Amino acid sequence: MTRFYLGTHMPHWLTKTDVPLFISRTRLERAPGELRKTLPKARGRWAMDSGGFTQLHKYGRWMITPEQYIAEVRRARDEVGGLDWAAPMDWMCEPSARNQTGLSTREHQALTVDNFLHLRELAPDLPIVPVLQGFEIRDYQTCVDLYERAGVDLTKETVVGLGSVCRRQATEEIDLIASMLHSRGLKLHGFGVKTDGLAAYAPSLASADSLAWSYGGRKVHPCAHGPSRSEANCIHYAMQWRRKILATIAAPVQLSLPMGVS
Repeated sequence: MTRFYLGTHMPHWLTKTDVPLFISRTRLERAPGELRKTLPKARGRWAMDSGGFTQLHKYGRWMITPEQYIAEVRRARDEVGGLDWAAPMDWMCEPSARNQTGLSTREHQALTVDNFLHLRELAPDLPIVPVLQGFEIRDYQTCVDLYERAGVDLTKETVVGLGSVCRRQATEEIDLIASMLHSRGLKLHGFGVKTDGLAAYAPSLASADSLAWSYGGRKVHPCAHGPSRSEANCIHYAMQWRRKILATIAAPVQLSLPMGVS
């Protein structure tokens, strides 16, 4: 069954629940490249996003160094505890990101692979995972090839991130990409997946995360569990939403059969 990480922008939830959480390192920082003096202690497992979307869309490049990032991941692992893995300083390939950097999809892919190799060389003890980036379906195969040429056997990695899929409107495309890579033996994590089609492509994912509950919660007024104006920051609302997602993932998928087969 797909492991589901509940996305949250509130790090203190690490102390409140033992369900798997997905948190961006930017939420643990007090300044770029510097984490807060005191970090929450995790009750359960969690995974850390690198914050690459914000970096590229806000600055058009990474504003921290690999050494700074390594120091942050190490502190998170040692002081927060429970860290399953952390994403590398990847370069997503959505047009909005490439418009900010002025670089091509191929250049973003090369930078993503190079960074992973550099981080692993700097800190082989840290659970930093490779990420595949692309935009067209064939791009993901190209990214796999880049890793293979660099000597990385993705089938032996505990997790391989599947990037640049969260803003795709067509869930069929996500399904095609995930199933193609899954068939090659990759244990995929879907970043910020669209939950509408999750039941269809969940069998191709080892894990996934989503923060969609918070976006939806902005439209629910007022919060039923406290004084807040909406449910956008409510842990009770988030947990109710999570239970619905888990039920969706667990539900059997009706496979389509060729005509004439019953």
